Amino acid sequence: MARKLAVIGAGLMGSGIAQVAAQAGWDVVVRDVEEAALHRGVAAARASLERFVAKGKLAGADAEAALARIATTTDLADVGDAEMVVEAVFESLDVKREVFAALDRICRPDAVLASNTSAIPITQIAAFTGRPESVVGTHFFSPVPMMGLCELVRGFKTSDATLAAARDFAESVGKTCIVVNRDVAGFVTTRLVAVLANEAARLVESGVATAEDIDTACQLGFGHKMGPMRTMDLTGIDIMVHAANNIYGDTRDPKFAPPELLARMVSAGDLGRKTGKGFYSYESTA
Repeated sequence: MARKLAVIGAGLMGSGIAQVAAQAGWDVVVRDVEEAALHRGVAAARASLERFVAKGKLAGADAEAALARIATTTDLADVGDAEMVVEAVFESLDVKREVFAALDRICRPDAVLASNTSAIPITQIAAFTGRPESVVGTHFFSPVPMMGLCELVRGFKTSDATLAAARDFAESVGKTCIVVNRDVAGFVTTRLVAVLANEAARLVESGVATAEDIDTACQLGFGHKMGPMRTMDLTGIDIMVHAANNIYGDTRDPKFAPPELLARMVSAGDLGRKTGKGFYSYESTA
C-alpha cells in the first residue's frame, strides 16, 4: 500500500515536493486555500513532468501515473490521515504557527509534521503544537525536481524517530540529506548563501564589479555551478531578502542585513526570473 503525504501550500515549492513524492510512489494530497492556487500547482507539476518526458528522462506513462497520485483539496481536514505532512506556505512565522496549530488538532498521532522553512527556527514553529517531538524541518531547494539536497533540521524537542522518518521520506524521493542539529535561524545553507548574496550585492551596489563578473569569479574561482546573482534571480530576490531579514531579526548580526540595492529591486518588482528581470533580463518567465 502506498504511503500518504500531505503538502500544505500549492506554490512552487509545494507543487515540486508533491511532484517528486508522486514520482516516487507516494499518494499525495495538496491543500491550499484557493482552487486557483491548486490548479496552478498541478499545472506546474504537469509542465515539469512533461519536460522530463521531452528530454527522455521519464516515460510518458510514468509521468501520467505520478499525476494520478496527486489529489487536491481546500479542506485542511483532508490531510488528517497522512503519515507525513510537509508545510510549504509563505515564509512567515505567524502563518506557519497557525498552520501547525491546526495540523496538531487534525493529524493522526503518529504523523510527522515537517516545515519547508528556509530560515525560521523549527522550535518556534513547534511551540504552537502539543507534540513538538513530531515537528522537524525538511528544507527542500528550488526547483525541487532538479535540486538534490534536503536540509533536515532538528528542533529543540524533535525526536530521533521523527528525524529518522523525515530522512526516510527525503531519501525516498531521491534527495541527499544533511542534518542541522541546532536550529539556528537560517540553518546552514541559508546562512551561507545570505552572507554571500548580501556581499555580492554590496559589491555591485558600490560599483566594485558587475553582476556578470561576480558570477564569473564564483564559478571559475570557487567552482560554483552558478554565481550568487544568478542564484538570487532563480530563487527570487524577494525570497532572498525575506530569508536574510528573518536571520537578521533573530541574530541582529549586520552581515545578514540585506543591502539597500536588494530592497530597491524588491520595491521595483525586479525579482528575477519570475518577473523577467533581476540582476539579468530574461525573455520568458515561463
